Amino acid sequence: MKAIRGYLALIVLFVFLILADPVQRLVIAPLSRLFPDKKVAILGRWLHFMRGVAVSPVVYIGGARFATPPAIPGGEGVLILMNHQSVFDIPLVVESLPKNTFPRFVTRSRYFRGIPLVSHLLRLYQYPRVDPQANANEMKKSLVQLRDAARSAEVPLCIYPEGTRTRDGEIGPFRPRGLRLMLKQRPWKVYVLVGDGYWRTAKLKDFARGMSDLRGRVELAGVFDWTDPSQDSEEFIAQVRQAMIDRLGEMRQMAPV
Repeated sequence: MKAIRGYLALIVLFVFLILADPVQRLVIAPLSRLFPDKKVAILGRWLHFMRGVAVSPVVYIGGARFATPPAIPGGEGVLILMNHQSVFDIPLVVESLPKNTFPRFVTRSRYFRGIPLVSHLLRLYQYPRVDPQANANEMKKSLVQLRDAARSAEVPLCIYPEGTRTRDGEIGPFRPRGLRLMLKQRPWKVYVLVGDGYWRTAKLKDFARGMSDLRGRVELAGVFDWTDPSQDSEEFIAQVRQAMIDRLGEMRQMAPV
């Protein structure tokens, strides 16, 4: 029965992705171009709507439970860091922000092609793309794009500095190249989030079968001021990672969600 509920929730979710794709292309994207002064609010409300609709079948059909993430202010100069346990790390960050704005996620290039709704969304929201397997020329283009996004973004940026989902739920080694580049571009108010409870269902088959047992939470590990982009960021990055490790340890001593 648990597996049936999980697969049914996934079917409803995929149907939503297919139905929402033309709405995004034919309504939301033109509106954001027609009213450029309201673009952030339009795209923000659409992304929050999609987050709610996408998560609802997982909760109400699949039986998963998510604790409400901490609130983070919108606006420019906000950088969000989070550990990476599952695909739900993305809607959790979206939920943490006001509904009239949205985060830009540093995203792998392969997601920009072939995924209903999602691939178009990544282009519409101008997410910086990275590809760890890219050749030198393509990598240079990605880093330039990331640099420009960090300098000019009027909305929060979000990066998962581990670079890939963890297999055991622990805080993995950082791949700091992108984060170092972002820190060089401007001062930041850095919000550090830690999620736990998601890693056991990171794979699609495990997610469907274990959805009803999913209990997750997100906590704020700290807020850090990065005030001098000219300084060496290695110590700062190490401090942030240690804050994640410490907070995860505290979370695992708490009662379940």
